[in-house]
Amino acid sequence: MSTPRRTAALLGAAALLLGGCTSFAEGVRDADAPAASPSSREAGPAGCDERAEPDPDRPRIALDFRLADDLRTVTGTETVVFTPDLDVEELVFRLVPNAPELAATGARLVVDAVRGEDVAGSGYEPLAAADPGGAYVVTLDEPLAAGESTEVELDFTLTLGSAGFDRVGADDGVSWWASGFPLLAWEPGAGWARDPFVEVPGETTTSPAADTTVRVSAPADLTVLMTGDQDEPTPADGEGRRTWTSAEPVARDVSVAAGRFTTAEATTPDGVRVTVGVLPEAEATPEELLGATREAIADLEEFLGPFPFGTLTVPLLPDYGGGIEYPGSILQASPSREVLVHEVAHMWFYGMVGNSQFRDPWLDEAFATWAEAVVDPGSAEALEGARGVQGDVGGAMDEFRSQRQYAASVYGKGGAALMEAREAAGAEAFDAAIRCYVESSAWSIATPDDVADALADLPEARVVLEEAGALD
Repeated sequence: MSTPRRTAALLGAAALLLGGCTSFAEGVRDADAPAASPSSREAGPAGCDERAEPDPDRPRIALDFRLADDLRTVTGTETVVFTPDLDVEELVFRLVPNAPELAATGARLVVDAVRGEDVAGSGYEPLAAADPGGAYVVTLDEPLAAGESTEVELDFTLTLGSAGFDRVGADDGVSWWASGFPLLAWEPGAGWARDPFVEVPGETTTSPAADTTVRVSAPADLTVLMTGDQDEPTPADGEGRRTWTSAEPVARDVSVAAGRFTTAEATTPDGVRVTVGVLPEAEATPEELLGATREAIADLEEFLGPFPFGTLTVPLLPDYGGGIEYPGSILQASPSREVLVHEVAHMWFYGMVGNSQFRDPWLDEAFATWAEAVVDPGSAEALEGARGVQGDVGGAMDEFRSQRQYAASVYGKGGAALMEAREAAGAEAFDAAIRCYVESSAWSIATPDDVADALADLPEARVVLEEAGALD
């Protein structure tokens, strides 16, 4: 069967999508271009329950980072108080910087020491990752029953690697690290996520919402933008350093950027504090980025409900192309509005409604692409023809042979299938059903069954997603 012309363009553009997240529409537009070197508010439509509350027994995590003066290394300590809902004998932490594509840039995360009254031993597991391994396992001296708690401290060293867009990196005068610490790999109700790393760049993590605090010591001439509600930094100490702190009660993960950012800040009408930062040579001004971010929040809130977090920080990195989402924070590496809208949509899909990014990547990427297309007619047009892409939308990360296939299936075909399902069921009914899915699944790890349940009264929409291989 011949491939429609636009589908061919989509497949070509898919190769541009990097290990971070980005806009499918932006990839289509640039296919022939040179590559670039908890809200407490009530939510829900009539007849839908209020937003689910986070688990009161969710993990409590404190992160203490120190960025070296050369901006190339981060040392830190992580303190975790963990209360499982299943019996466990160990704690498993995912070492995201040791993924193959990151290790190739020189990134490396090493656990230097472990402490805790219940700790019996510890060591690395490979998970198909680079040396020293993709997971770090802390063995407990006796089984921990569901509902009981344990506290563990881990010291670690993170090497940021070379410049280029991914979760960790460093360039002249700026450093960034996201998932740059041992990430608690727990899926409530299921257990430890030991999914392998894959050669295809993309997210493969599963992590619960956690009550998280962050402390960053950095050279005094830098500004830090990160996940959480940030306090004013301390004055410079005798070593020429300042300390920045933040808190986010429902962070699945954390991102930090430190650079010579010029910042701008404003509060949305619903009380979300938005802070953005641009580097000296940036195309956009802080005011332009701030305005675009506030506009994206307002557009998405119209059909997705209140913004999930009390704050959002957006550091604009050098233009490597793309963007990557973290709870309450976006590492923006493109001045593109489409990319920005896509990443803001991830605050609902991944930030609040979590998923196994290895097992069900479409639950965040396809939904973010769909939300972007609802907001932006140009993004919707870019999805035309993507329903004809071969392969299932709902494949796991290890089922995709290439970055092109992954992006075309999950971003392109997934977003297009959701748009078609919306048309089949009617926009108002479909949006209301997805809004209820968002509210009822808040702060959990959602599954495709949760989407199917939300669409139980919209068989036309379910049929579309079943045919696309998203639902069974």
